[in-house]
Amino acid sequence: MVCSRELSKMKGVPMDRKIKQFILILFDLLAIVFSSILAYTFLNIYVRLASLDFWLAVTFSAAIYLILAHRFHLYSKINRYTSIRETLLHMVAITLSFFISSMMIIPFVESISVRFMLLAYIFSMGIIPGSRVFWRIMVEHYHKRQELKDEHLIPRKVRTIIVGAGAGGSLFIKSLEGNNLGIDIIGIVDDEKSKQGMYVYDVLVLGEISALPDLVKKHHVEQITIAIPSLNKKELERIVELAQQTKIKINKMPSVEKVMTGKYKIDEFQEIDVVDLLGRDEVKLDMERIGKQLTGKTILVTGAGGSIGSEISRQLTRFSPDKILLLGHGENSIYLIHRELQNLSIDSELVPLIADIQDRERIFQIMKDYQPDIVYHAAAHKHVPLMENNPTEAIKNNIYGTKNVAEAAKANNVDTFVMVSTDKAVNPPNVMGASKRIAEMIVTGLNEAGKTNFVAVRFGNVLGSRGSVIPVFKEQIKKGGPITVTDFRMTRYFMTIPEASRLVLQAGALAKGGEIFVLDMDEPVKIVDLAKKMIQLSGHTEKEIKLVESGIRPGEKLYEELLTSDEETHQEVYEKIFIGKVDDAPIEEVMHFVEGLEELTNKQLKKQIVAFANHELNEMYLN
Repeated sequence: MVCSRELSKMKGVPMDRKIKQFILILFDLLAIVFSSILAYTFLNIYVRLASLDFWLAVTFSAAIYLILAHRFHLYSKINRYTSIRETLLHMVAITLSFFISSMMIIPFVESISVRFMLLAYIFSMGIIPGSRVFWRIMVEHYHKRQELKDEHLIPRKVRTIIVGAGAGGSLFIKSLEGNNLGIDIIGIVDDEKSKQGMYVYDVLVLGEISALPDLVKKHHVEQITIAIPSLNKKELERIVELAQQTKIKINKMPSVEKVMTGKYKIDEFQEIDVVDLLGRDEVKLDMERIGKQLTGKTILVTGAGGSIGSEISRQLTRFSPDKILLLGHGENSIYLIHRELQNLSIDSELVPLIADIQDRERIFQIMKDYQPDIVYHAAAHKHVPLMENNPTEAIKNNIYGTKNVAEAAKANNVDTFVMVSTDKAVNPPNVMGASKRIAEMIVTGLNEAGKTNFVAVRFGNVLGSRGSVIPVFKEQIKKGGPITVTDFRMTRYFMTIPEASRLVLQAGALAKGGEIFVLDMDEPVKIVDLAKKMIQLSGHTEKEIKLVESGIRPGEKLYEELLTSDEETHQEVYEKIFIGKVDDAPIEEVMHFVEGLEELTNKQLKKQIVAFANHELNEMYLN
């Protein structure tokens, strides 16, 4: 059979797909004719080769087979990937074609017997599916010969153990077949006892995951690849700890989500990142409720070029809004997220908007022109030490900017306004946290029955976001250290960017107005422990990469809180989402205070906004 792309490559002759399909059809027709002739040689006493009855039987069988083959898309398959499913489809098509033709011919044509049709069927069953399987074997053999021939050009193959003998592992191993990636799979480890000693595509399950250190030593393994995409954090951490005992490279196959979005191919390796160890199991969203709120609507995202804003924009595309307004001050970041979303081929109209939320007139004009139904306000200055040194910028962006966007939303009858806030707004000792707390007061204070639903959502540090500690630690490790930790006692709450963004959407769907939603951040993590994990994952030791205590920077706290003791209600309105009972000052008092900030010096600003955010502003400050 000469119908594959590989054959055309071997012979240097390009073959159009239609020509290949024609050759396949011709081959199958000849196979049915040949099978019938073979049947005739055994039973020629019943039918003559040149008789009309013989060719009638052949024609009926062939015609019905071609109809079924077209129905099953058998001529659209790539033969080098012939699998059990394709083989079974061929068998079904042949069986049905001979059965139907027999029922149509045998009762009416005396010279065509059941034995003749049965023999012709058996021979066809062997030739047609068998030819596809044979072709795949020949192509794979050809590739292996080519690999051996070009072995001197290929780097030495890395001896690898795969973790996981399930669907993910088998898919990953299958994807490596025929791909010259320099990988020599020694075996698999899996905790399921029924899989021990079994084979996955000729790769043996050597033992349980706990046996990794011994197996690495015994088989001289150089790399461990985790092929369980749905692995939870605790199991991943256990495997990483076992792998680190071996002091060899560890990586993983990409998640299904990253493969589906085109960020990775199934056979591409990903390094294990500290984000993988600190991230939690994904919370299932109330898709129906969020869909009802977002589908077909116009949605504005401020700070759409930032870490959280861009991820909120990505998540929004799942719900097919009519328009997504991508608003940001930096043209490059807006250009990048706009281009990324355009490449997803989504139904929503994407509108990039370059604007500064401090420009009140521009923000009001955007709200008037586009009339958004929902606003996600993610634009903010968030770097604590920088804002401590530049308090006026924190005031202008986080307070005045939020006031502009919120008041513009209310003036234009936006349905829901969701402000992205932070745990640093709780008992803030610094300018950044205080500015976000006052922004919360403005947003919740503007809430009014029958009008825009204003809510805020608090969460902690976002793993991998701009300005977070992880990129800094990575850079320090790359330079050979030391890693600087401000205080070894310091703890922080952590959440991944996708998790935070999904929960912001869920909180928005739950909004009734005036709430401050608090996301459950799990247990806080010691920054020094985070640094140690990153050193381990980099393949170094603490002797090679030193840890240095540099001292707390201006405005920093040893630990963060999600709610004060007075605010805690333990009222969980959705998985990992709580409502905080927050005692805000009257909106008139908040606005009066905000209007007076323009007249203050930097030193006065810092002192007064921190005091006001903590409800400690006395008459001296008011005067």
